[in-house]
Amino acid sequence: MTAPSSLPDNLRYEQACDQAIAMCDGNLRSTIKALIMANEYLETELEELQAAITAGCVPASTHETSDAA
Repeated sequence: MTAPSSLPDNLRYEQACDQAIAMCDGNLRSTIKALIMANEYLETELEELQAAITAGCVPASTHETSDAA
């Protein structure tokens, strides 16, 4: 569902809308529901990451290990 970043924003958004609607077989209500669910998931993930940062935790992928060659 990604569009090339070289396209103007309005065209990228139009293509993204078309793709989202197509993924939901043209059902606009299902499309909106899917987008709301995706947004809620991302908001929850962001809150969890913010809490981890506040607690002093760093995601494992950014840790440098002393075993690294």
